Amino acid sequence: MVQNNMGPATFPYAVSYKEQNALVGPQDEGKRLDTFLATMPACPSRSACAKLIEEGVVTINGTVATSKSERVVLGDRVSVRLPLLPKEEGPLRPNFDIPLDIRYEDEYLIVLSKQADLVCHPSPGHVDDTLANALVAHCGYEHLGMLQGEDRPGIVHRLDRDTSGLMLAAKDDQTQQALQDLIRLRVLDRRYITLVQGYVAPDEGTITTGIARSSRDRLRMTVSDDPMAREAITTFRTLERFEAGPRDDGYSLLECHLFTGRTHQIRVHMRHIGHPVVGDQLYGVGSKRSKQRDRGLARQFLHSWSVSFDHPVRNERIACCDGLPADLERVLEDLAPLSMGRTEAGEEVRKQMESSR
Repeated sequence: MVQNNMGPATFPYAVSYKEQNALVGPQDEGKRLDTFLATMPACPSRSACAKLIEEGVVTINGTVATSKSERVVLGDRVSVRLPLLPKEEGPLRPNFDIPLDIRYEDEYLIVLSKQADLVCHPSPGHVDDTLANALVAHCGYEHLGMLQGEDRPGIVHRLDRDTSGLMLAAKDDQTQQALQDLIRLRVLDRRYITLVQGYVAPDEGTITTGIARSSRDRLRMTVSDDPMAREAITTFRTLERFEAGPRDDGYSLLECHLFTGRTHQIRVHMRHIGHPVVGDQLYGVGSKRSKQRDRGLARQFLHSWSVSFDHPVRNERIACCDGLPADLERVLEDLAPLSMGRTEAGEEVRKQMESSR
């Protein structure tokens, strides 16, 4: 089993190279190596060629060149390995300013922790400031799956803008398809931590409904028994409960396990059972009293803390955990005096989170 405590691997787009070769002809005999390189198709400026020589990616007759001033001789075979840069002709601009918190990476896929307030792919108002733009900068278009379209390179599944935590990206179409098949077969294990309003009495439960887009508000999803609604299954375990205060009905910390991946699924299901997610601006109660109960959060308390799956190519188990970000951890610290104690599941999850740091 490969776990994320091994530390993140890094496979940026620059690890892929294109090799350029040229033979020294009579007109080039005696030229400095950096000058000769600059005449080769697709090679950069002379100063950049000198840097390539320093980096050890230039060879003469199979031997690594060590000096930019070395003179080439008639018949020499000069080779240079040029890093492949992201394709800029795609619809998305590479954005190198968005940090990627990568927890596992190989030549096939990436497991990363998405920060809150980051949109997964372009949408109205978000053109080049999305996770997809960051993935293009990191991998290049030629190293991302395109099954979701060129505006969603590498995307396997989404997290809402204000939901943080672990998600997957694929580097080719075959891996992207395989990972999406794992989701459809319900064998890609995705678990979330959420803090909800009120006292959840059961230690565990299953919510199974249809979910469809609301006919009243196209931004919202809703539980529906319409034949066109899509089945949504969420199981939960109660991790910790907190006593009611003078302005709230208490809180419950849950772990939710997704068996399907419907839009806003956890948020809709929690609202459906009468326990909306703390800080949820779309599915919360919407009253002034509700805002006071959001504990100062400007976003929903929802974090993708665990993913595990069988690697579709390497046939090994990949398991990654991600502790709560600072804003969510602060809410739990504030509630700690009201804790009614962690359940057995709560102790288990807390230990796993702490070991992942």
